[in-house]
Amino acid sequence: MREWTHEEHARAVGTEITRMAEVLKGRDMSAPVPTCPGWDLAELVVHVGAVHRWAAALVRELAQRGRNVADVDPGLPADVGDYPAWLGEGAVLLPEALLSREAEAPMWAWGGDRRVRFWSRRTLHETVVHRMDAELALGLPVSVDEDVAADGVQEFLEVLPYVRWQPGVKELRGTGETISLQAGTGAGWVITLDPDRFHHRREVRAGDVTVRAATSADLLQVLWGRCDAGDHVVEGDTALLARWRELTRI
Repeated sequence: MREWTHEEHARAVGTEITRMAEVLKGRDMSAPVPTCPGWDLAELVVHVGAVHRWAAALVRELAQRGRNVADVDPGLPADVGDYPAWLGEGAVLLPEALLSREAEAPMWAWGGDRRVRFWSRRTLHETVVHRMDAELALGLPVSVDEDVAADGVQEFLEVLPYVRWQPGVKELRGTGETISLQAGTGAGWVITLDPDRFHHRREVRAGDVTVRAATSADLLQVLWGRCDAGDHVVEGDTALLARWRELTRI
């Protein structure tokens, strides 16, 4: 599996923002987004674009304390038809902010890696998942570069212990049960539920329950609840998989 640098993540997020903006160009912004219940495309765009501007502001300041997304004025256009173009502007402003700071520079982050590099990676995968939301809402094929998707699976598993707004994460404990995620491309992860925590390893082997999908992008959708695990091959303890999915709904 490819190892990414901060600079590569920063450039990739610009590419993904442009892709998402192109998907949404000329679309009906009132179309519902089934994978984000209660949202339409306009609300999806506002969320993603606001996060881009919030993260850019935090990085430029090397903020040592968190602040709410709502505290940063996103400069939202008055005409909803201009939302895709506004989103697309983030493809310049966010990478510029990320690349203006050293990867190792300390700053606030809600995850475990409290450095600038956290934000280049996190905003990349935030954008990827929500581009998938837009494509699914519009009935378009979902396509994610394998290297990006594999890094997205790894990032999900790394940040999950820090998702404080989902109390179920604290219940991800067990007696050594294993959940295996395997892609036909050769990427694989095994999650182990121990009495005090869960941990994961990049590993190609079966577990007590194994999800086998064609690509890492398919596994990314499973982890983020963007598809049913039953859309792929599931072997073993399906109750264990159902428990994992219920406790990781973020």
